[in-house]
Amino acid sequence: MASTGSKKRTSSREAPPAALPELGMDSRSLQRSIAAHLAYSLAKDRFSATDFDRYKSLALAVRDRLFRRWSATQRRYYDTTAKRVYYLSLEFLMGRTLRNAVLNLGLEKSVRIALERLGMDLEELESQEVDAGLGNGGLGRLAACFLDSMATQALPAYGYGIRYEYGIFSQHIVEGRQVEAPDSWLRNGNPWEIERPEYIYPVQFHGTVAEGTDELGRKSVEWRDTTTVMAMAYDTPIPGYRNETVNNMRPSPRASSTSPPSTTATTRVPSRTRPSRNPSRASCTRTTMCRPDGSSA
Repeated sequence: MASTGSKKRTSSREAPPAALPELGMDSRSLQRSIAAHLAYSLAKDRFSATDFDRYKSLALAVRDRLFRRWSATQRRYYDTTAKRVYYLSLEFLMGRTLRNAVLNLGLEKSVRIALERLGMDLEELESQEVDAGLGNGGLGRLAACFLDSMATQALPAYGYGIRYEYGIFSQHIVEGRQVEAPDSWLRNGNPWEIERPEYIYPVQFHGTVAEGTDELGRKSVEWRDTTTVMAMAYDTPIPGYRNETVNNMRPSPRASSTSPPSTTATTRVPSRTRPSRNPSRASCTRTTMCRPDGSSA
């Protein structure tokens, strides 16, 4: 599915590596990281911090160690000019990230000791995390398993999808009946993702497909009267199992609308491409992607 080359890629603009602070994997280092994030990233102390604040400070401490390995992984792929796998899916049923990240990094014992010293409990903090609302059902879970497996096999792979603002639904029982409400899983933020405002791409929805001929008399189709929205990238680390590899998942949400449905935007579709019966589905497959190293996919 994927292969790597043996040649090294060099750049005349390559800068010397910056001196980064060491991020130890021992309990003392984790204890310092958790306490520092609680105080400086969240501006909380032991009197004002909520259970969710404590969970978030732990998540940020673990995320630091993930992204240290993420950067090394992306650099390794770049230096070896590795061929990449790009897995596109409308759903990624990832579940909860904290336990998976702690397990894959081999940090469970160190994390437990660090939390005990801080008067915290791992299971209690894990219960503060909500399931990521990025998928539902078998295909979403299969896509998540593919990402985990490819990272564990150290394959240079990336997942691309949609960052849904709401999950499938939040269920409540009122007077013996099920009442469904939007699942606002991002209400308290998601500490595992990195916002990439420098990567924003137009995505078109709705509209109609019109057939015609071009100036050379060849058959052509045009996608007209679309609504254009801007999608901003978010990066989420996908760690392999104890192998120092951390791949990337990049779901992109709808950021803002640039044209109301009544305005006209036309996109030319190659004549050999069969127009989709569902323009909104076609727009998802036509989104311009960008690799984590900044080059276009």
